[in-house]
Amino acid sequence: MEELPEADKFQQLCVKNKYLIDNIKMIAYRAETSMANILRNSGIASDEARGLLQAIYTRDADLIPDQKNNTLIVCLHHMANKRTDNAILKLCDELNATETHFPRTNLKLIFKLGSK
Repeated sequence: MEELPEADKFQQLCVKNKYLIDNIKMIAYRAETSMANILRNSGIASDEARGLLQAIYTRDADLIPDQKNNTLIVCLHHMANKRTDNAILKLCDELNATETHFPRTNLKLIFKLGSK
């Protein structure tokens, strides 16, 4: 196998790009930590909170745009037991209280658990 010339070899990530990527990772980690704390305050054990968030991230959800009311409903599916469902309901309440809008739209995000 032929090696690349020294000038074409990858040296290192541009420092500015590395800073940007590191900042995005830090923001994501802090957001996840805040959500994990909400779950912990809702009766989920500390060691289970991040795992539950990972389960939420990978589960299907229904997205229901409502142009008339300027909302985008994110309908999460029920989990395996009532204890985790109750914690997710609390998380939904906390997220809804932020009145976050979906980027580049006027649609306010509404998080729900269960049927549409």
